[in-house]
Amino acid sequence: MPARSGKAFLEGLSAPRNIWMNGERVSDIVDHPALSGAAHSIAEVYDLQLKYSDVCLGTDPDTKDNINLAHIIPRSKGALLNRHKCLEKIAQFSVGLMGRTPDYLNLTFAGFSGDRSTWATHGNEEGAENLAAYQRQLSHADWALTHAIVSPSSDKSGLDPRHKAEHVAVHKVEDTENGILIRGSKALATLAPFADEISVYPRTPMPIGTEDFMLAFAVPISTPGLKFLCRDSMSMERNDFDHPFSGRFDEQDAFVIFDDVEVPRERVFIDGNIDVYNSVMTKTWMPNIMQQTMIRAQVKLSFAWALGRRMAKVLNDNSEATQKMLGEIWCYAEFARSAIANSETEAVAHRDNFWTPSAQPLYALRCMLPFWFPKVSEYLKLIGSHYMFSAPRAANMKDPEMKHLIDLYLGGAADVTAEDRAQVFRLSWDFVGTEMAGRNEQYERFYLGSGSRNLQNVLRVAKTAESDGLVDQFL
Repeated sequence: MPARSGKAFLEGLSAPRNIWMNGERVSDIVDHPALSGAAHSIAEVYDLQLKYSDVCLGTDPDTKDNINLAHIIPRSKGALLNRHKCLEKIAQFSVGLMGRTPDYLNLTFAGFSGDRSTWATHGNEEGAENLAAYQRQLSHADWALTHAIVSPSSDKSGLDPRHKAEHVAVHKVEDTENGILIRGSKALATLAPFADEISVYPRTPMPIGTEDFMLAFAVPISTPGLKFLCRDSMSMERNDFDHPFSGRFDEQDAFVIFDDVEVPRERVFIDGNIDVYNSVMTKTWMPNIMQQTMIRAQVKLSFAWALGRRMAKVLNDNSEATQKMLGEIWCYAEFARSAIANSETEAVAHRDNFWTPSAQPLYALRCMLPFWFPKVSEYLKLIGSHYMFSAPRAANMKDPEMKHLIDLYLGGAADVTAEDRAQVFRLSWDFVGTEMAGRNEQYERFYLGSGSRNLQNVLRVAKTAESDGLVDQFL
């Protein structure tokens, strides 16, 4: 079938699902006050791909239908550049505030299927075939996926899931007539209430003896035994003036419990195969998915720079301190843009003619973003100062008694009206100061690993020959 519409996506949310929020099971995702805003925003993302079909859609190699480019395995550098335009268009919709729009996992599974030969090693041919078949099904149905790949930890002194006798992490219990039975939990399924399916796949290598925990699979969100515990909602009633982001873009995060879930055999991609489990994420996964994540980050940084400039303009703030902060934010955005462009220019062909951006520039960018985003938030708060707290609501602007006084006392510099000034500072506060803003800052710190750990890990993949040669010539 061709690319999905927003209407079809919303209709899909009527499928049964075990979503818990505020101590209650949610019966209606689309109309729930804490979920409705994001549900309709994701529907808008689906409609966006149809509106900008020239940028976002391509021809399915199997069915010849028009499908999102994130579903299509890149077979050339040009394909990556075309995909860039689609990913950027989607990121611009939420100015990077929704990190797990469906394109992220569409692209992930296209990458897995593109690297099928790695998944098919060490006797895992059936799992690789299941994966390729699932990716085709995903692209044809244009589902929204969530994923949960982090094993919960109550004791950070060890990474071995066997340290907890009750096996809190997802693990295989037994084989069944039709597949495998799994039990345990995973964190953290972003987009879970709005997803059609959930996927689990490797995150980090695991030691010998933990084969029961080495699983990769995907199942419908309505599978019996699946339970999702959502965090507190940070969504507000949709009002594009008062809280333009919190009313639309709270994509939710959920802790996932697999309470004896049966996974059909054809949906199992890895079942205890240590060699495959510990290898499939080491080569192509990261540069493939980082095209999406870094484009999103670059869009968000560009927005932050423009927002900071807009606040300064409203106040006619040309101070040296403000200019320095704005200059630094611009540098972050430009570094991100340059790293992405370099990675795509130096794109790499892997086995089976599967192409990804070059990993090196994206690894460097990945290391720095967890440090940059908190600093950007701090700078915008400094530029906004107390003005973020003296921005009237839309209702105040409509009140006959208050509007005259607001216009008199809360106007901006030059010809900036009080309403325009209030809208700028309410937008800014929703970006850096509300509950959702706090969640997004935490997300940027950890969604691809902590900055400190990434700085250590990058030394394992950094190319050293050229720089070592510079030293060696003087020794």
